[in-house]
Amino acid sequence: MDHSKDLTEKRKTEHIHISLNEDVEGKNITTGLEEYRFIPNALPELSFDEISLSAAFLDKKLRTPFLISSMTGGTETAYKINRNLAMAAQEKGWTIGLGSMRAAVENEDLGYTFQIRKWAPDVPIIANIGAVQLNYDFGIAQCKKAVEIAEADFLVLHLNTLQEVFQPEGDTNFSNLLSKIEKMAQSLQVPVGVKEVGMGIDQETASRLISAGVQFIDVAGAGGTSWIQVESFRSKNSIRKEAAKAFLDWGIPTADSLVAVRRLNKTVPLVASGGLKHGVDAAKSLALGANLAGFGRMLLPAAVENDVEPLLEQMERIEFELRAAMFGIGVGSVEELAQTKRIVKKT
Repeated sequence: MDHSKDLTEKRKTEHIHISLNEDVEGKNITTGLEEYRFIPNALPELSFDEISLSAAFLDKKLRTPFLISSMTGGTETAYKINRNLAMAAQEKGWTIGLGSMRAAVENEDLGYTFQIRKWAPDVPIIANIGAVQLNYDFGIAQCKKAVEIAEADFLVLHLNTLQEVFQPEGDTNFSNLLSKIEKMAQSLQVPVGVKEVGMGIDQETASRLISAGVQFIDVAGAGGTSWIQVESFRSKNSIRKEAAKAFLDWGIPTADSLVAVRRLNKTVPLVASGGLKHGVDAAKSLALGANLAGFGRMLLPAAVENDVEPLLEQMERIEFELRAAMFGIGVGSVEELAQTKRIVKKT
């Protein structure tokens, strides 16, 4: 293994440790979901037991509208986390996203850490590559390889400008990327989407991405993990560590990003992620226009356990909270939730 591959693996290990043990959430910024509330329906005229969580995303029929957001891969610890997440996703019917797969594309020995299909044979898997890598010798062949390694249904290209700027070994040439994203969307045999990593996607950027042929967008807004803060814990550069404090409230709240992108385009599949804490957050996201609700770092502590049961319990709770919210406003399906008029912004 060469030095750059060693660094990639070390970075992945540090990301897991910091995410589990440090305060890496943004400050003075929230998801914005708390600004919305549901109008309860005291007479729902339906049975709680008949509420359906079945959903659809692109051409996939799903048991639930939930996504395990992209988190990790590339190390032995990450392998164990991804295995637990995959087993839980299969049992509960959640779509699952993988962490950045650059490490596995560069070093085939790390491919096993992303090979979860054997534990999740029936749920969609999303492979993941940093969009900026398209400016660093990653092309169609490398992205296709990532999809093949993961036996993935979709590929997502993640945008993480300020993470790369604050990362000690970051790749910061984001010039002329849109045309390369467009080429990838046209060339791969699986749908290609784009996601942020916790800073949100604004309406104008979404418009450019949709025009380029991107087939889904994960807004991944602010209110949860700040990867600027994660990288500040890794940095030995005193200037950058101090500068990270100026960006504690950086980003577009998840709700704001979601509403803006959905207002722009009524049909493109959207994922709402970034700081979602429970099933009521998911219900609000789905009512505001998301097709899937994504949960990331909040699942990580349970995912590192030797037993998958704590993770399953957490996912069961989130599902129950969504069903209860749906029952509380009198909608029996995710489709009805998407059309509800019973969500209002607080005044």
